[in-house]
Amino acid sequence: MKYSPHDYQRQATQFIEQNDESALFLEMGLGKTVITLTAIRNLFDDFAVDRVLIVAPLRVARDTWPTELRKWDHLAGLAYSVVVGSRAEREAALAADADIYIINRENLPWLVQNMRGWPFDMVVLDELSSFKNHKAKRFRALKARRKNIRRIVGLTGTPAPNGLLDLWAQYRLLDQGERLGRFITHYRDQYFIPDQRNQHQIFSWKPREGAEDEIYGLIGDMTMSMKTVDHLQLPPVTSTRVMVSMSAAERGVYEQLKRDMVMRLDGEVIDASNAATLSGKLLQLASGAIYTPDHDVVRVHDRKLDALEDLIEQANGQPVLVAYWYKHDAERIMERIPSAVDLKTSSDMKAWNEGRIPVALIHPASAGHGLNLQAGGHLLVWFSLTWSLELYEQTNARLHRQGQQMPVSIMHIVTAGTVDEAVLRALDGKHVTQDGLIEAVKAELTGGD
Repeated sequence: MKYSPHDYQRQATQFIEQNDESALFLEMGLGKTVITLTAIRNLFDDFAVDRVLIVAPLRVARDTWPTELRKWDHLAGLAYSVVVGSRAEREAALAADADIYIINRENLPWLVQNMRGWPFDMVVLDELSSFKNHKAKRFRALKARRKNIRRIVGLTGTPAPNGLLDLWAQYRLLDQGERLGRFITHYRDQYFIPDQRNQHQIFSWKPREGAEDEIYGLIGDMTMSMKTVDHLQLPPVTSTRVMVSMSAAERGVYEQLKRDMVMRLDGEVIDASNAATLSGKLLQLASGAIYTPDHDVVRVHDRKLDALEDLIEQANGQPVLVAYWYKHDAERIMERIPSAVDLKTSSDMKAWNEGRIPVALIHPASAGHGLNLQAGGHLLVWFSLTWSLELYEQTNARLHRQGQQMPVSIMHIVTAGTVDEAVLRALDGKHVTQDGLIEAVKAELTGGD
């Protein structure tokens, strides 16, 4: 396929080419993969790079990057190797003669530990925000090799989903501490003040006055940020709620757990040690089933399953994508709707995009970043909600993105009078952090405002 880039895509490609260290904050649907690959193509043509490593979430590494490399005519000369699978498969992929090597982020520590020398003079971090934890193995592994990397690119749509503290580790990898400092403690002490704390311990930090502008000023020269609404005319998207109600007996089970944080259900004791655990248990009950301490599943109601079945019938043969959070949700959906397929493999994704799957299930944690599912349908149903605003928005963008031809409908099945409503209210705020979501749910549990 011939690539006819938008002006903003040309601008972003040139930005990568002109900066040895770059961060691109590109919102969903702007084409960050083809932008980056085009820059890599040009850098190879100019003999500016010799070998490239792309680090991405598993399904994105396995499916999205190879698909884009095969899709565009101007990328045809780039040889690539996908370094996923068993140890033997990964070793064989590394031994292959290629220009670009694509690995999932979980295997980055293995790569660093087992590779003699470091042949990659350019590294692309697809979903830079997954390197926000400076204590994580993937961060420490790449930091150890950073001095051997001449060019590095960080790609994300949500660089700081939980606050500006998240930025330090990401930029520490990109510029080796030049802009935000080499140590997290120095960064934190300079730009943040304690937020939630007791006499002896600080639980959270908040930016001091003026810190946000200072931080953005420091990283501005190596950072490009673009919003979808400024550059693309996407089809309209509508968001609706489909309300369901529990019976009096089912409501009694929910209220007992909410009140006492412990209950007996089908001979099993279900307890929640704190508000966060309790809210998770209540979300499960709202969707109709709950895990026991032994990880067995106790079913309480089928209200959401009934509503989902109605929505699929109303779709009148149009494909429906269903987002779920708990494994027992997927199991119960597939039991009720035998044609449903949990999208996990490359062939699953391909079949969905070709219109061969009438009902597809997707977990936000595995579908949140990079997967192109817009060719397969325009109807998304949230069966159970996620805590993460980032994953919520990214999952919605699997359908509402460039290439979508139809108006997108996002439907949320919500159990009335439950934590469902509090979480969706917080998500609808669009700019709340995960802490904000939890606080909203705590207020619901305690009856606060």
